[in-house]
Amino acid sequence: MSQTPNDPIFQSGTSTPQECEPKTKSAAKKEAKRLEKEAKLAAKSIKVGASTPAGEKKAKVEKEKKEAEAPFVNTTPKGEKKDLSEPMASGYNPIAVESAWYDWWEAQGFFSPQTNPDGTAKPEGRFIIPAPPPNVTGSLHIGHGLTVAIQDTLVRWNRMLGKTTLFVPGFDHAGISTQSVVERRLYKASGRTRHDLGREKFLETVWDWKNDYQTRITNQLRRLGGSYDWDRVAFTMDDKLSKAVVETFCRLREDGIIYRANRLVNWCVRLNTTLSNLEVDQKQLNGRTLLNVPGYDIKEKFEFGVITSFAYPIENSDEKIIVATTRPETMLGDTAIAVHPDDPRYQHLHGKYALHPFVNRRIPIVTDSIIVDMAFGTGAVKITPAHDPNDYEVGVRHNLEFINILNDDGTFNANAGDKFTGMKRFHARVAVVQALKDAGLYIDTKDNPMTIPICSKSGDLIEPVLKPQWWVNCKPLAEEAIRRTRAGEMVISPKQSEADWYRWLEGIQDWCISRQLWWGHRCPAYFVRIEGKEQDSTDDKWWVVGRTAEQATERAKELAGGAKFTLEQDEDVLDTWFSSGLWPFSIMGWPEKTEDLANFYPSSVLETGWDILFFWVARMVLLGIHLTGQMPFGEVLCHAMIRDAHGRKMSKSLGNVIDPIDVIQGLPLEALHEKLYEGNLEEKEIQKAKAGQKKDFPKGIPQCGTDALRFALCAYSGGGRDINLEILRVEGYRKFCNKIFNATKFAMLKLDDLFVPESIAKPTGNESLVERWILHKLNIAAQEVNQQLTERNFMMATNSAYNFWLYELCDVYIEAMKPMTDETASEATKKSAQQTLYTCLDHGLRLLHPFMPFVTEELWQRLPRRPNDPTPSIMVSSYPVFNEESVFTDANRDFDLVFNAIKTGRSLAASYNLQSDIQFFLHCQSDNDVALFKTQVHTMQTLTKGCKSVKVVRSTGEIPAGCGSTVLSHTVAMHVLVRGLIDIDVEIAKCDKKLDLARMNLEKIRKVEAGADYENTVPANVRLANEDKRKTFEVEVETLESSKEMFANLK
Repeated sequence: MSQTPNDPIFQSGTSTPQECEPKTKSAAKKEAKRLEKEAKLAAKSIKVGASTPAGEKKAKVEKEKKEAEAPFVNTTPKGEKKDLSEPMASGYNPIAVESAWYDWWEAQGFFSPQTNPDGTAKPEGRFIIPAPPPNVTGSLHIGHGLTVAIQDTLVRWNRMLGKTTLFVPGFDHAGISTQSVVERRLYKASGRTRHDLGREKFLETVWDWKNDYQTRITNQLRRLGGSYDWDRVAFTMDDKLSKAVVETFCRLREDGIIYRANRLVNWCVRLNTTLSNLEVDQKQLNGRTLLNVPGYDIKEKFEFGVITSFAYPIENSDEKIIVATTRPETMLGDTAIAVHPDDPRYQHLHGKYALHPFVNRRIPIVTDSIIVDMAFGTGAVKITPAHDPNDYEVGVRHNLEFINILNDDGTFNANAGDKFTGMKRFHARVAVVQALKDAGLYIDTKDNPMTIPICSKSGDLIEPVLKPQWWVNCKPLAEEAIRRTRAGEMVISPKQSEADWYRWLEGIQDWCISRQLWWGHRCPAYFVRIEGKEQDSTDDKWWVVGRTAEQATERAKELAGGAKFTLEQDEDVLDTWFSSGLWPFSIMGWPEKTEDLANFYPSSVLETGWDILFFWVARMVLLGIHLTGQMPFGEVLCHAMIRDAHGRKMSKSLGNVIDPIDVIQGLPLEALHEKLYEGNLEEKEIQKAKAGQKKDFPKGIPQCGTDALRFALCAYSGGGRDINLEILRVEGYRKFCNKIFNATKFAMLKLDDLFVPESIAKPTGNESLVERWILHKLNIAAQEVNQQLTERNFMMATNSAYNFWLYELCDVYIEAMKPMTDETASEATKKSAQQTLYTCLDHGLRLLHPFMPFVTEELWQRLPRRPNDPTPSIMVSSYPVFNEESVFTDANRDFDLVFNAIKTGRSLAASYNLQSDIQFFLHCQSDNDVALFKTQVHTMQTLTKGCKSVKVVRSTGEIPAGCGSTVLSHTVAMHVLVRGLIDIDVEIAKCDKKLDLARMNLEKIRKVEAGADYENTVPANVRLANEDKRKTFEVEVETLESSKEMFANLK
């Protein structure tokens, strides 16, 4: 049964003795105990001597505080190997343990791919991960920590399996996000805007920001232990990657995939740019809702979730036609009213016009069976082609006028009429409704459940507006991606994400890649302005693309046909995801035919969050297939989204965003508060965030270390979509690191100076039962962890490694071997126990290394090496795998039975509150059980605190009167002597209660076995298990009846 790190993990007998200098380690232990005892007696005598004289009031004595250790200072020169010649520290200090190793690994070249002499992958295979490039908008948060933990675990594991591995780091320029955060910081610091600085100066400011945060993020990634090949680090706006962006744009344009069109886009007024559909969130409203809108006074709230009905007057008539809208202000851009052609109510109005009450405009009444539902509302629909996606289609079908009423800054332009020109859009909403009322055209306003589009970056309400932009025709690319995915060229896990993948690709829409920003890759597209020719800049045919200005000029000459022209490069930049979509192959040197591209593309795995499956993964696949002819990776692994302990999304304004470095190093509450002022939060939001921090981290964040954080994040990863992160659980894994540290330190005492490991980790055949058992458990743990990592089940992989170390190696073998290595043990016994211990430590640390790189390296380097083993680091050692020579099925079964007896005995003794002089009697009914338990008496005594003796008996007559009893199986029962220590009537009552339960269970199983056609309908293995249960219940009833009778006779 799996355990959690919050369980007590320091059992009696596993503490590390004080380090002294007597001749032998056994003598050292005795000396340490003697000194400790003397110190306690001395302290007690001082206390007695200083007792308060009679009659005087006793002064309050302050508890002596443990002297705080001096902060650790790393003295290892950068890149050099840590000196471990000094004795191990008294306790586990993650900061000390994790120091120096990363720089040494990097200096030794361990992060670089190990290849054949010709640069090709080793025979064991290759494993390539292109790390998702974090945005340079700010420092990493705990979600990035999860990404690093999972990816680096896979990379380190595959490296130890002997494969050629490559883990490429990099950074994303994150156009909208970075420009937005720099603009806010600029305004907050100086009150200036980017326009005040100008494009060139502003971009210098952004580059400074980028360099600062790339350095910060790099340090975070190093602290998290990511074994990246830093010689290949990339940035999406590097020259090499920028060349790939230009090549992609030009090639897709030449292939007819990219086109320019004046179409509706998602316009964010706050950011002043277009967004893709994926960057727009849909907020559900259940009815009338008042909301603040970015860019307006915080005290202003506007009405949403309602539908307003009003009337248009019909030209040359007293008649009116009633329409309804959720956005009344858009009526200023109406250019038609649609009715159903079969609706008898409006057939007399076909071809007629309504009059706009506020602008000089005749509005045609058109018939359209697609957009109009006769049964909905009045059956008449106002059409605003330039500001609504559905209306846009109507405008195209009926060749309507497309009138844009919105300026880029969210104010209304002259097309909205004199009364509303210059008015902000939501002020105009209020004004339009009032004007309708004043004109007698307002009908009513009703609740209307609806969704409203929200910018995922700024929180502003999105406006559909007409803009000439560059678009990618995604349909043919998606069809090929679907075909190849179904053909098995790429697998997606978990399965839920695979279903989402097909659903999204099958309904894919064209992708708008233009962004009205300064920070990013400028479109390599040029408008050819021909002298003397009337041209429309929105018309695709007057544009050329060029990999260089020279190529663009040559193409423009051809287009101009000898006429004079000027080239005007598009001011817009490309969507960030356009460059990110090239990541797996642009980092390898594409479009050049480089060695890296030949050797390391396609990648093995793309690991990322499920929330950017479409933002990023889909675009890499679409572009990768089209540009390289290959799937960019063979596997997509989607991890969960980290939420706080309450299940809330991480948000700066809630104060629950966690920097992984704060978990590694620990941070007091006050320092957490101070970090809030580093961002762009308003004072009101800062106070709210402080309250959240105080509630969640009343004492600040405890120091946990990198290894505990990584292990915890992997342990959380079981395939779900969300992780509710508890910092206390991470702290629990710090205790696990402490356990590993102290257990290894103690075990090293058992490997004396004369100990030399065998040249290979192969059982000799002379191992004791407990040795064969632990070697078998190690073998099974290796098999499980490898299988679980292959299946990407990180939760179960960490669980297997955790359980081996804690509940099998530390709690059982290290305890059981103590008498096997003391002065009374034979040399052969001692040597065998030491070799087994060494193998368990060596392989056990390797087993943990991918999850916990630092503490495992620190401890592994302290172990002696096997003869002729030159392996310099645990990270390039061989990973433990299943070994047939270490399969001890019989030993596993036998010692499991013994250990079950030990645990049963402990529980039995605890139920009587026995803590010392415990005497067990093990009643065995078979020769095999007798023989087994007689050889394990010493082990059972060792593993049971306070045990005085264990006697194996064959008949009940050998069990003394006055014993409490319990049953292990139908052939083994455990008894403990309790005579004189119990209330007999209470014990008889206990027996009665247990008897009732045992008889009920026995009756149930007998009824099952007596069922009709039981022998023919129930599988043999089930019948066998039922028979074993029945026999055990029968023995339990018999034992309890005997115990009850025995207690009665004691009266």
